Amino acid sequence: MLYQTMKRYMVHLQNTLPYTPKDATALLQRARKLVEPEASIRDARISKKYIEFDTSISEGMEVKKIITRLEAIAPLASCEQIIERHMEKDIAIRRAIQLFNDEKYWEAHETLEYIWKDATGIEKEILNGIILIAAAFVHDEKDEQNVCISILQRARKKLDRASGIYHGIDTNRIAGMISEIINTRRVERFTI
Repeated sequence: MLYQTMKRYMVHLQNTLPYTPKDATALLQRARKLVEPEASIRDARISKKYIEFDTSISEGMEVKKIITRLEAIAPLASCEQIIERHMEKDIAIRRAIQLFNDEKYWEAHETLEYIWKDATGIEKEILNGIILIAAAFVHDEKDEQNVCISILQRARKKLDRASGIYHGIDTNRIAGMISEIINTRRVERFTI
C-alpha cells in the first residue's frame, strides 16, 4: 500500500445563510461528497461567522481546487495550513485572543497549548482554563451542548484561583460567564 502525505488546512467559509451548529453534520456530509477522494474533511463546526472545515488534502493537490468545490456551500472567508508555529508568549496570547474573539476556537486552543506546556503555577491554570473554554466552544459549534457544558465545568475549576487581569483577559468576568452558562445550561459564546 502506498502511503500518501496529506497537508492539513482549516477552511473557513462565510456563514451567510446563516447555518447553526445543528447543521454541522449535514454540512460535513455535503463537504465530504464535494472533495473526496482528493481531500478528506475531518470535522465541521458552525459559528455565527463561519462554517469551519478541518480538511486534509493529498500532497500535490492544489488547495484552491478544494476550496472552489467547498464554495458550492458558501463563499470563502479564509484558509490556513495547519503547521505548528512557535511564538513568543506575548505574541501567542495576543494571537489566541484574536482567534478566540473571531470565533476560531480550535485555532485559539492550539495557539495557547504550545505556551501552556511551559507555564507553571496559576498561569498554567489560567491558560488551561482558557484552552478548555475554547475546546468547549468547539463542541458547541458541533451541537454537542452536554460535552460543552462538561468541559466548561472543568474550565471553571481551573479558573477558581484566578483573579484580575491576565494579558488583558478579565479572568473574573469569564469565570462569571462560565458559571452563568453552567447554571442555566444555555450556551452563550462570548469574547475574551
